[in-house]
Amino acid sequence: MTNLATTTIRPFVPGGKDFALSKRFYQALGFEMTFEAAGVAGFTCDSGSFLLQDHYDEGWGNNFMMQLIVRDLDAWWAHIQALDLPGSFGVPEPRPPALMPWGLTLAYVIGPCGELWHVVQG
Repeated sequence: MTNLATTTIRPFVPGGKDFALSKRFYQALGFEMTFEAAGVAGFTCDSGSFLLQDHYDEGWGNNFMMQLIVRDLDAWWAHIQALDLPGSFGVPEPRPPALMPWGLTLAYVIGPCGELWHVVQG
């Protein structure tokens, strides 16, 4: 399988409800925009990356989930709270870290297109 080695997987995240707002949202969270071309913007944060797509479908956005695994959930939660995401971006209030029945402690953040992020200590 050495010829089938991969280096990364980059999902396409919905961002087209208001593409400019979505780009600012992810930059405020701490993602770095590495490029933008033809309705797609690339974002990275340490070892993770994704492509923000200038496309929106309500059903897709409201069913899209990502998991961001972080070293220090308390530090991320303090950062998220300081951003006032609802006031700054019109998104729902983030949900604070809580222990889930399946054993993970996670916080919820919802993006401008309804996309749900699970921020997890890992």
